[in-house]
Amino acid sequence: MSPLDQVPLRNSDLEAALAEAHATYAAGRPRSAEIHARARRLMPGGNTRSVLFYTPFPTAMVRGEGCRLWDADGREYLDLLGEYTAGLFGHSERRIIDAVKEALDRGINLASVGEAEQDLAGLIVGRFPSIEMVRFTNSGTEANLMALAAARGFTGRVKTMVMRGGYHGGVLTFASERNAVNVPIPLAFTDYNDPEAAMRDILAEGDQLAAVLVEPMLGSGGCIPASAAFLGALREATQRTGAVLIFDEVMTSRHGRGGLQERMGVTPDMTTLGKYMAGGMSFGAFGGRAGIMEVFDGHRPGTLPHAGTFNNNVWSMAAGCVAMGEIFDGETAEALYARGEALREALNAVCARAGVPMQFTGRGSMLTVHFRAGAIERPYAARPAEDRLRELFFFDMLAAGIYLARRGMAALSLPVTEADCARYVAAVEEFVAARQPLLAEAAGPA
Repeated sequence: MSPLDQVPLRNSDLEAALAEAHATYAAGRPRSAEIHARARRLMPGGNTRSVLFYTPFPTAMVRGEGCRLWDADGREYLDLLGEYTAGLFGHSERRIIDAVKEALDRGINLASVGEAEQDLAGLIVGRFPSIEMVRFTNSGTEANLMALAAARGFTGRVKTMVMRGGYHGGVLTFASERNAVNVPIPLAFTDYNDPEAAMRDILAEGDQLAAVLVEPMLGSGGCIPASAAFLGALREATQRTGAVLIFDEVMTSRHGRGGLQERMGVTPDMTTLGKYMAGGMSFGAFGGRAGIMEVFDGHRPGTLPHAGTFNNNVWSMAAGCVAMGEIFDGETAEALYARGEALREALNAVCARAGVPMQFTGRGSMLTVHFRAGAIERPYAARPAEDRLRELFFFDMLAAGIYLARRGMAALSLPVTEADCARYVAAVEEFVAARQPLLAEAAGPA
């Protein structure tokens, strides 16, 4: 019997279905509820990472192995979230664990340079077409901040152009043009996947523009791939104006040995990296043309400082050398990409057969569900019904033992098998069958 059939489903309206899903969820997770209640006394919202917050309370995980998770109430899940792309190697890759243990046995905080950081730098420089030199940070957020600093230092300009709906870390988030948590830097905006608008807007900024920052596929913005025409327009316009073109490949670098830039055949001036590259340890990196990166060369007078106590921490450097040097080679990257492409094709076939306004976008091992028909080429303001369907989908997948992002994103890890993918396809097929009246009712113009 399907988990969706274990309780009477009320499909009279979305609100009733959601209320029932919330009640069933809460009733089965008393320990997670208790953990959340205690945490709320100490932390606003009861946690310290907003993307993990949802009501009535988040599931608390206590253990992971391979691509499986276990929560505080003893439930087991197929982990298709993959720590928002950072968990590429799963929860128990022995070679990474051994490398970290060996590094820690030699001392934790050495306050010095070490050979491992140049080894990891060599691995990264050898993979990405745009990177001649690289420096490390603690996260993708920091990598993007430092890349923008490099662009400003190199060009002598101050303004950055970003895409509406883009996301480049917790203090560079552009679902709206005004966000109180964003760093206060001069910004210009253009529309994602609109080559004509991008060319016009970049040329209009002219010599005021230090950098253009873009994801070659939106991550948190819905796994929406950039078109070759759009990336080509950015490349041409920035070359004409002298602005630094920065690809945020914190997520998308997993899509091939040399990232999405190599797959798309467009080489930016700089690239930012992060997430999985240190095997699940904290990590970020930014790199690019040597002439740009030399603004941080301490051998030169007047260079920019780049601080960060844990930039070259021993566990991230050791794990990164194993992750990028021994495990995630080009062949492995291609196999993962192909598995994700096949999964998305199978999921979209389920939606098409049912004739419902539901689809999955993405590339390779990253995909996101959307509850609308028609091509999705740029971020959009979801209708209330779409938001409720996305939440219902999340809770129905939890009931089926599948762990995704609340926004409906999946990021496959290397331990995920074809059988695991088939399990997700079957769960989506059950969701479509059980919720079809609600999907049809919520259909509206894209």
